[in-house]
Amino acid sequence: MQRISVVGNSGSGKSTFAKQLAAIRHLHHIELDSIFHQENWTPLPDHEFVSAVTDATSENNWVVCGNYGKVRDIIWSRADTIVVFDFPRRIVMWRVIKRTTKRFLRREVLWNGNRESLRNVLSFHDPEKSIISWAWKQHHVHSAMYRDERNKNSRPHIHWIFFTSPREVRDFLDSCLKKQ
Repeated sequence: MQRISVVGNSGSGKSTFAKQLAAIRHLHHIELDSIFHQENWTPLPDHEFVSAVTDATSENNWVVCGNYGKVRDIIWSRADTIVVFDFPRRIVMWRVIKRTTKRFLRREVLWNGNRESLRNVLSFHDPEKSIISWAWKQHHVHSAMYRDERNKNSRPHIHWIFFTSPREVRDFLDSCLKKQ
């Protein structure tokens, strides 16, 4: 496990896990949101995003977290492991609501000076503005997509790991620490 892609629904814990795994295994941590979301939540143009991710994953030791279809083939063609966070919707929603609320109340700076806004927190009806709405609407999409991809076995070089509970994540990280 030297080139790892961590995917799953928003709010599932993939970024926290990716940071922890990268630290334990001494790998470079790459957060796709930090590349894509520029100042004032401006999306990086597609060609620049693809170029930046291509450059970031040209090294041999990394953990990438994020679900961007535009760069999935680049990342997965280089990855040796894909870790999928496939938690039940109730866990994901609890986490994304708690995280988003905390970020807003603390005025936490995310990527490139961006912060959660009250408008985005309260825009439950618009998944393009609300990460909470996005997580709700995308939950089944991510789960089905990653299971289908694994079952197709179109990437035989990849080792798949599916986490279906926070306990499995903790146990995995604990086992990585013990191997050091």
